[in-house]
Amino acid sequence: MKKNDLFLGVYLLAAIVFLIIPIPSWLLDVLILFNISMALIIVFNCLFTTETLNMSGFPTLLLFTTVFRISLNVSSTRLILSTGNPGQVVEVFGSFVGGGNLVIGAIVFIVLIIVQMMVINKGSERVSEVTARFTLDAMPGKQMAIDADLNTGAITDQEAIIRRQKIQEESAFFGAMDGASKYVKGDATAGLIITIINIVGGIIMGVAFMGMGIMDSVQRFTILTIGDGLVSQIPSMLISLSTGILVTKASKDENIGDILIGQLFSIPKVLLMVGMTMIGLGALTPLNFAFCGTYGIIFIIISFAMKGKQQEDAIKEEVEEEEIQADEVRRHENVNSLLQVDPIELEFGYGIIPLADVNQGGDLLDRVVMIRRQIALELGAVVPIIRLRDNIQLNPNQYIIKIKGIQVSEGEILFDHYMAMNPGYVEDEITGIPTLEPAFHLEAMWITESQRERAESLGYTVVDPPSIIATHLTEVIKRHLDELLTRQDVQNLIDNVKENNKTLVDELVPKLIGVGEIQKVLQNLLQEGISIRDLVTIFETLADYATTSRDTDILTEYVRQSLKRAISNKYFGDEDMTTVVTLDPKIEQMIMSSVKQTEQGAYISLDPAITKNILKATEIEIQKLENKGQTPIIITSPIVRVYFKKMTSDYFKDLIVVSYNEIDSNIELKSVGVVTINDN
Repeated sequence: MKKNDLFLGVYLLAAIVFLIIPIPSWLLDVLILFNISMALIIVFNCLFTTETLNMSGFPTLLLFTTVFRISLNVSSTRLILSTGNPGQVVEVFGSFVGGGNLVIGAIVFIVLIIVQMMVINKGSERVSEVTARFTLDAMPGKQMAIDADLNTGAITDQEAIIRRQKIQEESAFFGAMDGASKYVKGDATAGLIITIINIVGGIIMGVAFMGMGIMDSVQRFTILTIGDGLVSQIPSMLISLSTGILVTKASKDENIGDILIGQLFSIPKVLLMVGMTMIGLGALTPLNFAFCGTYGIIFIIISFAMKGKQQEDAIKEEVEEEEIQADEVRRHENVNSLLQVDPIELEFGYGIIPLADVNQGGDLLDRVVMIRRQIALELGAVVPIIRLRDNIQLNPNQYIIKIKGIQVSEGEILFDHYMAMNPGYVEDEITGIPTLEPAFHLEAMWITESQRERAESLGYTVVDPPSIIATHLTEVIKRHLDELLTRQDVQNLIDNVKENNKTLVDELVPKLIGVGEIQKVLQNLLQEGISIRDLVTIFETLADYATTSRDTDILTEYVRQSLKRAISNKYFGDEDMTTVVTLDPKIEQMIMSSVKQTEQGAYISLDPAITKNILKATEIEIQKLENKGQTPIIITSPIVRVYFKKMTSDYFKDLIVVSYNEIDSNIELKSVGVVTINDN
C-alpha cells in the first residue's frame, strides 16, 4: 500500500473512531493542533496556486476535513461534560481570547460565528453556485471555439483533446464545489448548536454531579465551551476562506499575491492622492497627526518610486522592441514555413467575412466541421484540415477553393440574398438576378429576403449563402478526395483496422502488399465515388487476390465486386427498376485486344479513329438518358470495365460505369440502349 493511501485511510478512519471511542485530553491537544495546521496548509495552497484546477481535489478534501473536525468536536464535548478537562489547547483558547472575562470571550465567539456564517460561508456558497452555473452555460461556446481553432489549423488534434478535457474538468470541479460549499455551512451551524448544548449540559453536570456552585459551573464550562468552539471554528473559518479564494481566483497565470499587490499599487497618482488625503486628515481633524502623517509620507514615497519604475520599464521595453526589430531585419528569412502547402483552402473576399465570423453570427466554420464529418460517414475518408482565410485581392463577394495550393473552383454570392432554383416543374416565374449555382452549374436566381417565402411556396429550392458555399466546397472535396488521400492517411486507417483485426492486417501488410499499393486501390475507389468505409471487406479481398496479382487496377476491380451491395445501393437503390445502357460485345473485344501490359501497369493502344467513334456513340447514349432526366449508367463485362472507364473519364466526368459482377442479384435493370459502332 502506498504511503499516501495509508495516510488518507488512517485520517478518515480516525475521524470515525473518535466519534465512538473516548480519547485522553493530551491526544485531543495533539489532534486539535494537527487540525489547525492542516487548515493553514489548505488556505496557503489555495492562496498561492496559479490555477484553480491545481486544487481539483478540494471538494473531497473539504468533506474529509469537515468530518475530522466534527469528530474532534464530539470528543472535546465528551471530555468537557464527563471530566471538565478537555485539554490544554481548549482551555488556553477559552481563557486567552476573552482575557479571563466570560462576557468578552462570549462576545468574541459570537462575533466570530456571525462573521463566518453570514459573510464568509454565505459569500463562498453564492460564488460557487454562480461560477458553476456560468461554467456549465459556457461549455457549448468553448467547445465550438475549440472546433473552430482546430478547423482553421490554429491548434493540433492533441491540443484540442487537452483543451476539451480541461473544460470537462473545470465543469466537474465547479459543479462539485457548488455542493461541497454546503459542508462548511452545515459545519458552522452544527458548531453553534454543539456550543449551546455544551454550555447547558456543562452547567447541569457541574451542579448535579461535580458539586460545583452554579456561578462556578457557569464560569468554568462557559470558558471551556468557548475554547472548544474557537478551536473548531477557527479551522472551519480557514477552510471557508480557502473555498472563497479558490472559486474567486480569476487569473490562471499568476498567484493571487502578485495580482492583488500589482493591481493595488500600480497607479502612482492613486497612491499620491491617498498620501495627501492622510496628511490632510491628520492636519485638519483631531486624529493623531504623527500616525496620519507617517502613512501619508509612506504612500507618497511609494507613489514616486512606482512612477520612476514605470518610466524605467517603458524605456527598457522600447529598447527591447527596437532590438527585436533590428534582429528581424538582420535575420535570414526562414523559408521552411513557406514550403508548406495546405491540402484544402477556402479563400474569400471581405464581404463574406461575416459568414465566417462567429462573433457576427456566422456559422461557416461550423458547416466546415460538418463537411468533414459528412464525408467521413459517406465515403469513409478523413478530410484534411480545411484552411479558411480572407483575401483582400478577391472581389468582396467572391470565394475560391484551392487544392494543394492550386485554385480548382470559384464562386460568387450576394450577401443578404438567397439563391432560388427551379427543380424543373415550377411554371410560375419570380424576379431576381440570374446566376449559376456554383457546385452543379444549374440556372438559378438571386432573390431578397422578402421574396423567399413566395419562392418556397411556388416550389423553388431556396438556399442561403453559407449553404451554397458549403455545398460547393463539399462537391469539390469529393471530386478531389483521391488526391488528398496520402500514405500517412492510409497508414492511420490501417492502424484503426488493426485494433480489432490484427490477424488480417498482419497477413496483408507488408507481406502481400505495401501501403502505397493499398493507397492506390483506395484512390481508385474514391475517384469513382465508392465509399472505403468498409475497410475490413476491402482488406479481406486484397488479402485473397494479392497473391495472384499486384496490379492495383485489377485489385480494385476485385474489391468493387466485393462491395457490390454498397455499389448497387448507391446507384440502383432509389428506384424499383433502373434504366441503363450496355456496351456492345464487339467494342469490348476491341478494347481487350488493344490492352498492353507493362511493368508499370496496363494501358489501351486503340486506334484513334475507333476511339473517337466509341466516344461519339457513348455521347449519343448518354444524351438520350439525360434528356429523360435519368442518370447515365453504362453496364460492361467485368474485365472491360476499368479500361472503358479510363477511356471515357476525361470526356464524361459524371458517367457511371459498372460491371455485371458489381450488381446485386435482386436489382432489376432495364437496358434502353447499346453503345455500338459500325463495322466499317
